[in-house]
Parts: sequence; structure tokens; C-alpha cells
Amino acid sequence: MAAPPNRRKFLGRLSLPERTFVADALRAETVGGVLLLIAAIAALIMANTPLSDFYRDVRDFSFGPESLHLNLSVSGWAQDGLLTIFFFVAGIELKRELVAGELRDPKAAALPVVAAVCGMVVPALFYFAVNSGGGGDLGGWAVPTATDIAFALAVLAVIGTSLPSALRAFLLTLAVVDDLFAILIIAVFFTSHINLPALGGSFVGLALFWLLHRKGVRGWYIYVPLALVIWALMHASGVHATVAGVAMGLMLRCTVRDGEKHSPAEHIEHLVRPLSAGLAVPLFALFAAGVTVTGEALGDVFTKPEPLGVVLGLVAGKTVGVFGGSWLAARFTKAELNEDLAWADVFAVASLAGIGFTVSLLIGELAFPDNPVLVGEVKAAVLIGSLIAAVLATVLLKMRDVQYKKLCDEEERDEDHDGIPDIYELDDPGYHLRMAAIFEEKAAEHRRLAEVAAGRRAEGTSPA
Repeated sequence: MAAPPNRRKFLGRLSLPERTFVADALRAETVGGVLLLIAAIAALIMANTPLSDFYRDVRDFSFGPESLHLNLSVSGWAQDGLLTIFFFVAGIELKRELVAGELRDPKAAALPVVAAVCGMVVPALFYFAVNSGGGGDLGGWAVPTATDIAFALAVLAVIGTSLPSALRAFLLTLAVVDDLFAILIIAVFFTSHINLPALGGSFVGLALFWLLHRKGVRGWYIYVPLALVIWALMHASGVHATVAGVAMGLMLRCTVRDGEKHSPAEHIEHLVRPLSAGLAVPLFALFAAGVTVTGEALGDVFTKPEPLGVVLGLVAGKTVGVFGGSWLAARFTKAELNEDLAWADVFAVASLAGIGFTVSLLIGELAFPDNPVLVGEVKAAVLIGSLIAAVLATVLLKMRDVQYKKLCDEEERDEDHDGIPDIYELDDPGYHLRMAAIFEEKAAEHRRLAEVAAGRRAEGTSPA
């Protein structure tokens, strides 16, 4: 039954351009997620084998100019430098969503935004409740608030489940909004001191970046050195350097002008995304996920308030927050769920959102800078919580796998072989004329075969 005119469709069919974009974006994220998974496993192996001393020596080795406040350890360069590339891509994704994606229409954006916000607030409340009652450090409240879209997609790739495009778009939009609020949390709550001259210099650099881009100036040899200066000044200012990446990503133009096949943002994202997903984030994971796993350490995860709050926040808080926010937003905005899906599908995606890795590990290091033991426990909690969330999501998604495959096949069917899925051409007279010609050709062939069979039967040569 069609939704009443006054009711919005929640998880409805995407437009063809949006569906193509989502498919391309998530395909790249999936490859990056598999590399991320490999890097995390490699880090755990090295940290828990005779290679542990070598691993720590490499991770803690420092280099860089001290005069520019850039004498950082290898893990520090990965955290402050490589992750800036990740957040630069996240800034481009957010800009595109605001200009041409799911967030461009405030009414349509309400549902995923509310779901994402609830998916960050509720895990923080879980952490706060566990630690306020258990006497833990409340400084890690933001650790379980982040979703790692690449890791989540890697889980989907490993278990062989293909989500319908509407659910994939919902997951991508959740991750984009999640990244925005994560960088705001980092900028606001984890900035202990501010060097105003350096911050002002960074803002001047950002203004110049925007002006050059607006005037249509091109050339990597201009923007890359400028981006490095902006990043270095942001790092020296005391504000986390990844903020510079998001700011530059948001400044790129996402609209297409006359004579352009792709917008500058789309072109740059196409160039930078492989660097982010294939190198920057896996290297960060390689030096951030190497925690020592012992029976005592695993016991601490479920007995000490800080790591327990992280695990419960990721597994229960994310699921309750995303699902509850979606259900409440749909109820109060009078949005009607896509008839091909069920609220059980939203719950499964909500559990998948509990896979927090890259940004959760980053926030874990920022939250407890003077307590390396607690940082290690929180990192272990992030890994264990993400693993539990992945197993839970796998079970829930596999229960609906047959339905998902049916919907995906329907979305991909192209019986008239024109390169456009048939589901997008049902209102096109040309499509129905092409299908009529195809069926008429098939009917003519069957009539011919019927005449041949009848002739054989009349001659007594028809097979039994």
C-alpha cells in the first residue's frame, strides 16, 4: 500500500544518481575496511608475540622538527597526520551530503540526523552511568560514540551480506553525521590550551585556501604545500590537527558547472580516498590497535568501569540509540517505513553501528593522555566491544539475508539491457516498448519451435 501523501517515506528508494554514488563510495570503503581489519590483526599479533619489543620501538620512535612542535612519535604522526587525510575525505562527504545528498532536504535529513545524534548521546550516557556508579574516570565518555563505517562494511564483506541500497545509504549518512560530531567533540572537549597566533595563522591559511578554490585556481603544487602549512599551524595551536582536514574538505565545491563532468570535490575525493582508505587509516590502526591481550587484561575490560562503559556503550548504547532515535523520529515526523523493509532491519543496522574503531581509538588516546595503562584498557574495550557488535550484527543480518538478496536482485535487474535497472524505468514508455519487443521476439521464437515440434510429431520423430 502506498504511503499517504502527507507521510514521508523512511528508507525509501534512492534516485539513480544517488544510488550509484552510494554504491561507489561504499565499494571503496569496503576495500579500505578489509585493509583496516588486516592492519588491526597484524598489530595485535605483533603486540602479543616476540615481535612486541620491535613493534613498540617503531611505534614510539620520534622524528620531526622540534622548533615547529612536530617532533612526534610514529604513532603520533599516524594520529595527527594520517588521520587528517581521513577527516579531509569525511569533510568532502559531509559537504556533498549537505549539498546533493540525503542531508540537503531538512525534512528528509531529520531521520538520519536524529538517529546519528541519539547514536552518540545514548552510548555516552551508558558510559556515564557505569562510571558514575563505579567510581570510574568520566573523561572517556566520548570513546563509544563513534562508528567506523569502513570496519562495518568489512564485516558485511566477510559475512557475504549485501544490504539493499536504502539501508546502505542510511548507514553511510549515519557515518557522515557521526564523523561531523566526532570532530566537534575532539575540537571542543579535547583542546586543553590554545595558541592564538598559530590558530589565527591557520584560519588565514584556510581563508586563502577557500579564496583560491573559489577563484578556480588549480594545481596540486599550490594546494598541497598550503594544506601542510594549515595543518602545521592547527597542530601548533593546540586544536587537534584533524580539524584542519575537515575544514578544507568542507570548503570544496560539490556542484557541477558548465563544461565540468565532475565537481572539484568529487574529483579530489576520487584521488584522495584510496590514499585515506588504503594507507592512512590502516597505518593508524597498525600503531593504535597493538594492545597486549592477557587473561587479566580481558578480565579488566569487564570489571573496571572505564572499559566496561566503553563495551556497553558500543554494543548496547549504539544499538538502542540509533534504533530508538530512528523509531522516535519516524513516529513524530509521520514518516512511513519502506514496505519492503521492517524495523528489524533498522535494528540490525543499528547494531552494526556499534562497530567503533578508528575514531574511538583516537578519542581513547586523547581522553587519558597521562594514563597509558588506562589507554590500553580502553583500546582493548574498543576492540572487544566492536567484535561483539560485529557478531550481533552478523546474526541479525543473516536472519534477513534471503530478503536482502531478493531486494538487491530486484534493484539490479536490467531485462532490457540498457544499463539502467528496470525498477527506475517503470514510468518510462520507452522501457515498456523495449520490453514488448523483447517478449514479441521471444514469442516468435517459441512459435517457430512449436511449429518445428508439431512437424516432428506429425512425422512420428518426436522424442518420447
